Amino acid sequence: MITAAQMRAARALLGIDQRQLAELSDVSLPTIQRMEASDGNVRGVVDTLTKVVEALDAAGVELISENVRSVGDGRGVRFKHSASLKDSLIGQKPLRRRSQGSPPVDPAAKAPGKS
Repeated sequence: MITAAQMRAARALLGIDQRQLAELSDVSLPTIQRMEASDGNVRGVVDTLTKVVEALDAAGVELISENVRSVGDGRGVRFKHSASLKDSLIGQKPLRRRSQGSPPVDPAAKAPGKS
């Protein structure tokens, strides 16, 4: 129905914290925290899951299931492939930050004007 990662991403898109999601969905804060801390699909009482999904929908977030086309016309994000994040990052070097507020820097990238 919904994954913990989708819940966190939906909150980020809305710019709300867990407490605000709890209030919007009429679900307790500890329940939201437990749901977001789970691995993979969120498990719980169907009524509670439904409340959260409906609250996110009412706030303007479309939850897209795997292998399903989006029907919305707004901006959003999704994985290109169904591979897990862990699998997609294997073999990649982590990005390092130049300084606070600067965009991530790819350590393999060459500086402009240098060969």
